[in-house]
Amino acid sequence: MRRLTVFNNISLDGYFTGAGGDLTWAYAAPEDREFNASVEGNARGGDLLLLGRITYEMMAGYWPTALAALQKPVLAGWMNALNKVVFSRTMDRAGWANTRLVSDGLAEEIRRLKAGPGGGLTVLGSGSVVAQLAQAGLVDEYQLVVNPVVLGAGRTLFEGVVEHLPMTFLRSRTFANGCVLLCYQAG
Repeated sequence: MRRLTVFNNISLDGYFTGAGGDLTWAYAAPEDREFNASVEGNARGGDLLLLGRITYEMMAGYWPTALAALQKPVLAGWMNALNKVVFSRTMDRAGWANTRLVSDGLAEEIRRLKAGPGGGLTVLGSGSVVAQLAQAGLVDEYQLVVNPVVLGAGRTLFEGVVEHLPMTFLRSRTFANGCVLLCYQAG
């Protein structure tokens, strides 16, 4: 069975987006080659990327651009070539290469994908998708990068989750830029 991993940045006070959806804080840590290599390696851990509409629009607005190819050529090539599924009830089409749109049945689609052939499934960003999948017990692992910043307001990654979700600690890694990767197994 395919594994589903959530990879997200969070602030010290537990937000994955700042007020108004701001994400600039997640990219404000000082340059750190070891951190960048780790994030790139993690991002390449699956063969299907799962996104909500907001994260999809943000990524589709950057990764296919000449700027992305200039700034992060290896990662841009990989992101553009990767198969993607965007979950949205409001979009009518997804124009980013190798992207399929699913408008209904999030949990059912994930169960189908997990039972099918292939490598890992990865969710980036996409807070409402993460919360729904967490509540349905479909996430296998959470990889959370704690950033050295307090936002004071924003959205939590598990907004809307009403049950306790027990986790088992797997590993951690500290980086020179102040970020800490925390990995937990669900259940």
